[in-house]
Amino acid sequence: MRDGRPPAGSGADAAGPGGGGTGAGTGPIDATGGAPRRGSGAGWRRVGPLLRSLPVPLALVAMTALAGVVLGRVYAGPLLPRLVLGAAVGSVLVSVAARRLPSWLVAPVSVLAMAGWTLWSLRLAAAHADLPGGLAEVTADAARNGIPRLLTAMIPVEPTPDTVLVPLVAAWLAGLTGAEVALRAGRVLAGYLPPVLLYAGALYVVGPNAAPALWPTVVLVAVAALGLAVSARAVPDAADPAAGLTPGVRAAVRVRLAAGAAFGLVVVVGLVAVLGPMVAGQVDGRPVDPRRYVEPPQVETLDENPLIRISGWALHPEQKLLDVRVDQPAGGPAAGAAPSPEGDEPADDADAPTEGTSAEPLRIRLAVLSDYDGVTWRVGATYRNAGRILPAATPAAGSTVETVRQDITVAELTGRLLPAVPTPREVTGARVAYDPATGTLIRPEGLTPGLHYTVTSDRERPDSNLLATANVPAGEAVARVLRVADGVPEPLTRLAGQLAEENGAPYARAMAIEQFLAEHYRLVADAPSGHAYPNLNFFLFGPRNGGGQRGTSEQFAAAFAVLGRLTGLPTRVVVGFESTGDGPVRAGDAYAWPEVLFDGLGWVPFHPLPRPNEEPRPVEEDFRPAPETPPPSEAPEPTVEPTASPEPTAAAAGPADSGGVPTPVLVGGGTGGLLLLVGAVLLTLLAMRRSLTRGRLERGDPGQRIAGAWREVTDALRLAGRPVGPDLAATEVARRARDAATPPGVGDDPPRQAAGVDELADLLNQVGFAPGTASPEQADRAAGAAQEYVAALRATRPRWRRLLWPIHPGPLRWRR
Repeated sequence: MRDGRPPAGSGADAAGPGGGGTGAGTGPIDATGGAPRRGSGAGWRRVGPLLRSLPVPLALVAMTALAGVVLGRVYAGPLLPRLVLGAAVGSVLVSVAARRLPSWLVAPVSVLAMAGWTLWSLRLAAAHADLPGGLAEVTADAARNGIPRLLTAMIPVEPTPDTVLVPLVAAWLAGLTGAEVALRAGRVLAGYLPPVLLYAGALYVVGPNAAPALWPTVVLVAVAALGLAVSARAVPDAADPAAGLTPGVRAAVRVRLAAGAAFGLVVVVGLVAVLGPMVAGQVDGRPVDPRRYVEPPQVETLDENPLIRISGWALHPEQKLLDVRVDQPAGGPAAGAAPSPEGDEPADDADAPTEGTSAEPLRIRLAVLSDYDGVTWRVGATYRNAGRILPAATPAAGSTVETVRQDITVAELTGRLLPAVPTPREVTGARVAYDPATGTLIRPEGLTPGLHYTVTSDRERPDSNLLATANVPAGEAVARVLRVADGVPEPLTRLAGQLAEENGAPYARAMAIEQFLAEHYRLVADAPSGHAYPNLNFFLFGPRNGGGQRGTSEQFAAAFAVLGRLTGLPTRVVVGFESTGDGPVRAGDAYAWPEVLFDGLGWVPFHPLPRPNEEPRPVEEDFRPAPETPPPSEAPEPTVEPTASPEPTAAAAGPADSGGVPTPVLVGGGTGGLLLLVGAVLLTLLAMRRSLTRGRLERGDPGQRIAGAWREVTDALRLAGRPVGPDLAATEVARRARDAATPPGVGDDPPRQAAGVDELADLLNQVGFAPGTASPEQADRAAGAAQEYVAALRATRPRWRRLLWPIHPGPLRWRR
């Protein structure tokens, strides 16, 4: 003992078991005078700093998760926000747990954790969407097509592996970068940059497809401010920077600090005054939709106009196209009879809208054709990738809706159009793209024999009692299905006027057209295909002994649709099949029918086909010749086409909020976030360029692939600074392409890759002057020649141009 104090470790100073000392090793004495609370002071010293350090990680987790909340507004169900929340928690938690590890070791550890969370999430999303295939196959497909499918998916987006992969990875990287900058480097404000960029990216992806994200943005700002405030209080109070200085120096320091604060305030106020009105003016603007820059899934040329396939199917009626099994409610519509041997008509017209009986045959719809240019009917649909659950259509007032479940197996049907009973609301067993405007489906990968899928549809029957008084819509919204192309033959105009003059109501006009076609024309299977104006004119008015006044359902449906539009009815043509409800669907079951759009009732089918074994009456009995001077009342009024209004101007994104962050903090703390953003942009451009090249060289018929290979060459010349004008012939472009790819000093002997462009030019001329003659082998050679030429041309460019070549955004926006 020295100076009357017990030696270290004695009982008076120790807090061992049974000791009653009050030294540093013991806890404070209980207020009641009892035994001391051992270890509570040391425990608080350990827990206190931890509690003070929690707000910043929690703020980072909340800001990252809010990006998932904003993006989840265009997703179906809460799965995506939950997965993004898990990624936010995991990324920040890994950084907090590994804060004592070297900084270079944190990123690999976090990436391994990200891989585990991502694989588990993809498996969960695949099970949620009931997708076939193993985890490796699903993951590879999601990594290959994640960005294009995210931007082409139909809203609401179903959370499938390919639509959740990119948000998950982006959320994890944002949380990792923000946590490292804010926690390890101590730059909280700079650490907020990655989550804020992620939040801005989520807003951009959502675009105009959801309501403004007001409350999530308010919460984001509040959480960020709270984290900054708590982190500032966690730092010990700094001493006066002027303390200990002489009065003169102290005054000078304080004046400089005040001047700096005043200057910063003036800058902030000036920016608010200058940029505030500009930002406020964009509040009500329409955000840019990034989906407009990505090409959605397309149909093949064969599927663009399936109406021309009717005659081919009619000539081979026994060809098996599908196997169908249908489950529908008891008392539902009975199966329709098979088409008659003479053609592709139904056995009776029991499904006419005037009857509304339960004997309506089951129609399986293949395609809806709404666009007609006087030569051909086209699909013209915009398909978006969809999940199992499709957007629900609002049924018409008073209509009857029945649920029909179909198990369909593809046999010999080709193309991409996917047959289904209208209107589908759920599809399993196949990845599909959907057009909500027409209610039709495609399989982007194409149909293959043995493909099995299940469709659940809502089959709607309008109230037949409302048809007689129903009106038809007009205006810009239906201009597409009212448009009559130029060049209508004069007899068609006269016939339409005659059928409409005594039938004022829209439904009466439609029934008059249906009855006229059914009573005066013969349905046959061997009529040639064609529905242009000359074909329809010959079908309606050609001599009966010369092949006129007879046709397949193609001519009946097309004639009804054109005559209907001439009388002011919005019409379209539908191609599909009649099914017995259980068994094979053959080529002879294919037929076309017209539909008319009525206000409040939707699209109503009509059946202008003649009854079986009924001899048609001569057209001359009911079609009057044109008078020499028709009275004014009989002159048909011209159809006024509404002009389409321009699309609303997209609102430019507002400028980012300017903060008074010192330059060293921005450089040191924001580097990771900026690199992340730049890397994401470059990867997106690279993926979109590769997708564009694959689409040009691998999709479509041989003619389209050869044309796509030629566009690859012309885009490459433009990237190389050697653009070619549209007025040049293909051979002239090829000569310039050889010159551009020939290195200096080679002379007149260009490289083999450059010489291959001549063959490509010849193939392009063949496609242009002899459509349909190109073979798949020629298309493969054209793709190879284009790829070799692009590689050769790129090799002749300077190093910096070669680096920027695959990520240059030009080919994505150049008009093609």
